[in-house]
Amino acid sequence: MSFSVKPTLTGDRTVLRPFTEADAEGMWEIIGDPEVQSFTGDSPNELTPQRLRSWYGTRSDQPDRLDLAVTDRATGELVGEVVLYEWDPDARSCTFRTLIGPRGRGRGLGTEATRLIVGHGFEQLALHRIQLEAYAYNLRALHVYEKVGFVVEGVRREIELRDGEWVDEVLMALLDHQWAALNSTDLNSADLNSGSPSSTHPDSTHPDSRDLSSTAR
Repeated sequence: MSFSVKPTLTGDRTVLRPFTEADAEGMWEIIGDPEVQSFTGDSPNELTPQRLRSWYGTRSDQPDRLDLAVTDRATGELVGEVVLYEWDPDARSCTFRTLIGPRGRGRGLGTEATRLIVGHGFEQLALHRIQLEAYAYNLRALHVYEKVGFVVEGVRREIELRDGEWVDEVLMALLDHQWAALNSTDLNSADLNSGSPSSTHPDSTHPDSRDLSSTAR
């Protein structure tokens, strides 16, 4: 499977589906959420509804990245996005970022959405490595990533001045063989317990030119 194919991925709590232009209004509201803004970098560009309509209306045309809308399976409501971008075909690697708005938080939607797209990247797109970058003070995001299997590889110290304080950036990554081992462990645990497992940095091409992520940063 290639990045040109835009799948629909279904979990217990979420459905990840391709974006349409109609999603721009919902994403405008999510991007404007104060918590989302606190975990994203400053934007050098002016963000407008028109730019968002153009952006989300063309996500399905991109052959080298995967942008999927995160929706609440129970209601169909749009609550955020997950993205694999910066694809390096030689290294079989991608960068991951996510954004979950206020109505999608605290219910495991972000964790499941992350697992779904990461699993798709390894199992269907044959990626070898998926990396991300997150502000060190975004403890909830780092916890989610660790639950999924991402490993801290380093810290960029005092990379940015935000609200008068220097902040660090954490680098994390997950490899295909690590994902396979974790998935096998989770499946065995699910069988034993009669249950199932619960189911980053600026993207310069985004109209806001920043990582729009309340869970990735």
